[in-house]
Amino acid sequence: MSILVVAEHDGKHLRPGSCSALTVARDLAAHSGERVELLVIGSGLDSVAADAARFAPVIVVDHPLLANATADRYAQTIADVTNAREAGSIVANSTTFAKDILPRASALLNAAMAGDVTGYSFVNGELLLRRPMYAGAAMATVALTGQPLVITVRASAFPAAQPLVQPGERIVWSVNGSTLPNYSEYVGLESRPTLRPELTEARVVVSGGRPFRTGEEFEKYVGRLADVLNGAAGCTRALVDAGIAPNEWQVGQTGKVVAPQLYVALGISGAVQHLAGMKNSRVVVAVNSDPEAPMFSIATYGLVGDVRQIVPELIRELGQ
Repeated sequence: MSILVVAEHDGKHLRPGSCSALTVARDLAAHSGERVELLVIGSGLDSVAADAARFAPVIVVDHPLLANATADRYAQTIADVTNAREAGSIVANSTTFAKDILPRASALLNAAMAGDVTGYSFVNGELLLRRPMYAGAAMATVALTGQPLVITVRASAFPAAQPLVQPGERIVWSVNGSTLPNYSEYVGLESRPTLRPELTEARVVVSGGRPFRTGEEFEKYVGRLADVLNGAAGCTRALVDAGIAPNEWQVGQTGKVVAPQLYVALGISGAVQHLAGMKNSRVVVAVNSDPEAPMFSIATYGLVGDVRQIVPELIRELGQ
């Protein structure tokens, strides 16, 4: 029996969130006595496999038809490896990648699933998982039945796993391309190019809300401050809906969940949907012209005023 960690990567290295998922898997394995294995899927994975092997034995599924993460092919691959390795649990970071693929894999395996887990405990030998519900307004404690268990974890809630003393074994998994599902086709990726850190991995996140009316204005204030702080740029759903910022920058219940060292909220009122995506940030700085904005209730530091006046002053004070 094994615990399978579905790893995300950028084509060269594991993403940090996968190392947090590995931390959870190692702890579960310490209680169950199972082995931990990393599963890496894609095409041209030599660099990724070498990086992954620093942390655990790695199963490498390398095939040209898996170059792009289409849910049908990846889910089938995960299910096939799970069955062959007799995995008792599947663990992954709770990202858009996992939210797209793991529910389908869970259905193929007829497995119970818990998503966005932030904590767990063992009571009389039973694994109990804690996860937020209703935009974080309530926390549920759930127990999964049957096997395998499928769990996605919030990376910000767990530390990253440390490398092994000796690299783990690499297992090359052969794939018959003719048996892979072909129900969906990868057409392309529309994304705004950026040199900033990935939103969920950044130590600093600067987010903007409704006061910003154009993409140029957003970059002038939010983007510039993010660059000064070597951070990532984020936004509310209103800006995504208006076409001012791309979807991958959205923070909140229907966007990405972040927990950086510093979160700067510029002109964000603090609706519960947005708070669900950032309320675990270590330090929160809020700038808003409304002194009654809910964001101030969770802010470590608050500035009441016009973001168009305050942000340039912050940039100047930071030496830019």
